[in-house]
Amino acid sequence: MPTKKRAVAMLLAGGQGSRLGVLTTQVAKPAIPFGGKYRIIDFPLSNCVNSGIDTVGVLTQYMPLDLNGYIGNGQPWDLDRNDGGVAVLPPYQKGKAGEWYKGTANAIYQNIAFIERYDPEYVVVLSGDHIYKMDYNKMIEYTEEKNAACTIAVLNVTLEEASRFGILNTNDDNSIYEFEEKPAHPKSTKASMGIYVFQWKKMKYYLEADEADPNSSNDFGKNIIPAMLNAGERMFAYEFDGYWKDVGTLDSLWDANMELLSADSPVNLNDSSWKIYARSANAMPQYVSVHAKVKNSIVAEGCRVHGNVENSVVFNDVYIGRGAVVKDSVILPNTVIEDNAKVEYSILGQGVTVAQGAVVGAAKEVAMATVEPGKMSGYMAVLGDSITIGENVTVKAGEMLAEDRF
Repeated sequence: MPTKKRAVAMLLAGGQGSRLGVLTTQVAKPAIPFGGKYRIIDFPLSNCVNSGIDTVGVLTQYMPLDLNGYIGNGQPWDLDRNDGGVAVLPPYQKGKAGEWYKGTANAIYQNIAFIERYDPEYVVVLSGDHIYKMDYNKMIEYTEEKNAACTIAVLNVTLEEASRFGILNTNDDNSIYEFEEKPAHPKSTKASMGIYVFQWKKMKYYLEADEADPNSSNDFGKNIIPAMLNAGERMFAYEFDGYWKDVGTLDSLWDANMELLSADSPVNLNDSSWKIYARSANAMPQYVSVHAKVKNSIVAEGCRVHGNVENSVVFNDVYIGRGAVVKDSVILPNTVIEDNAKVEYSILGQGVTVAQGAVVGAAKEVAMATVEPGKMSGYMAVLGDSITIGENVTVKAGEMLAEDRF
């Protein structure tokens, strides 16, 4: 019989990530590579381990194969446990019919049996598409201290940004009296991070009531949280003051990778006290030839660099040919950029080939002059996984390709 746990984490990782365009046609958003070595899901998984949470359910749905294979038995995150550990939880067949997860709350509801095995006091609900470091144990202790049915992590944003988030309106003691989804005229700047800690018994009651409501969207923000507020449950905002980035758009994904190159980067990936773990590729050491020039870039294991790389994040097993130029770009694993090709201000998916003399994207200044200011994804070239750009072919700034071009 499994040991009773103080807390179990449920990680919602089934999102399609449609705003990432061609990068998520073959993989779920949490499986997107990040930072030269990692996947997005490495951050919440590592946060769990560093916070002392050793039982994690990962709820998958869209394109789960790559993510399932990546997580495996959880060994890289020290989650290969006989008692607890990590479990991948796809929608499954009950009786004669299976049922897709209908919403975030329904996804947890379908896995009540998994949670009940460990009889936890608290359940931590997480999203699989954010880059941040956070001690969830401190949030659990805050929940305990407040005797709260639920606490919601919040990040203070600017008043101008507040309309893009779910906003929590609170009393002086941070108790929540109102939740507004993307309000036109926000009363507060406390934006929900989509991170919740629930007393399990309370959570189970509201999940079951929500599932019984045929008019519900089965969503935490739209249904569960408002229902608990309306019932007068003790609910508190937990203020987080660290770095947190939603990388659900091409703009934010590119920006978060580029922030790693800053001398004062807000994300320290070399911090041994809060390590971000990953299932690293079994790659050879990187090779930088005598002809190459590499400046202000991250270049991962297994890369062979013969050309020029500047202000870019280059993932494992990428080949950059002699005379090739890669600048202001994010190059995902197993990509080949042949001799004299040029890639600027672009994101290249996994397994892409850019043939000799091809040009992908344009210099930042040139691209920005042709589109509406501030619309980064309007001038960024984006190539989907496993496509080929033929010799001397041009992919213009702002183009997004899901098919070969010769």
